[in-house]
Amino acid sequence: MLDTLTFLLEKLFLLAHIKLSKPPLTRRCDRDESPAQPAAAPQKFQRGDLLEVPRTLFTHFGIYLGDNRVAHLIPDILPVLTADSRQIQEMVTNTRLLLGVLSKRASIRVDSVEDFAYGAGILLNAMDSAVRRSPLTGEEVARRAERLVGGVSYSLLWNNCEHFVTYCRYGTAQSLQTDQFCEWLKSLIRDQRNVLLTALLGLLSMACLGISPSTALPTLLIPFTLWMAS
Repeated sequence: MLDTLTFLLEKLFLLAHIKLSKPPLTRRCDRDESPAQPAAAPQKFQRGDLLEVPRTLFTHFGIYLGDNRVAHLIPDILPVLTADSRQIQEMVTNTRLLLGVLSKRASIRVDSVEDFAYGAGILLNAMDSAVRRSPLTGEEVARRAERLVGGVSYSLLWNNCEHFVTYCRYGTAQSLQTDQFCEWLKSLIRDQRNVLLTALLGLLSMACLGISPSTALPTLLIPFTLWMAS
């Protein structure tokens, strides 16, 4: 059962971060994307550059520190379990990443450009056209990233790799991906057809499982909440 749950969770939202498939994810219509740089061309990056790597469901972000090194935030359970720096610095596996997401623990770590990109193309400073704030100087950006290296708390929506890089480069933490998700969720809640759908599903559950507090309360409360929020 645990293996099945692990597999499903990996497929649902952990493909975004590491080692799995690499097609482009959500494209942002409000900014132009610069051509992707090959991962094996670190000499084209400047210290303090913001690097983006398209994953399956999300985009992964990092700050270029120079000398082929990238600082990035990634969910990881291992720093909670051991202080062995050699083990921690090894490539984060899917199991480590999954447990990091579930335990809400992450690391801001420094890896090579190749390990950060994992074979995918890299977008260079593409977020500059979408964020209202002007970027800080490259040296200040890199120093901010270096000061934050180490273990941190993690939230898929409120403290992820995008929050880390926007704080370093623009001085304030934000996530355009989170903003997009919240806008989608808001539009879903505002759609009054969902009130009827949830009410219908509630009635079906009562018909199949019988009338009880566990079926009647959700049947009433969920449609009512959606109606009031729409």
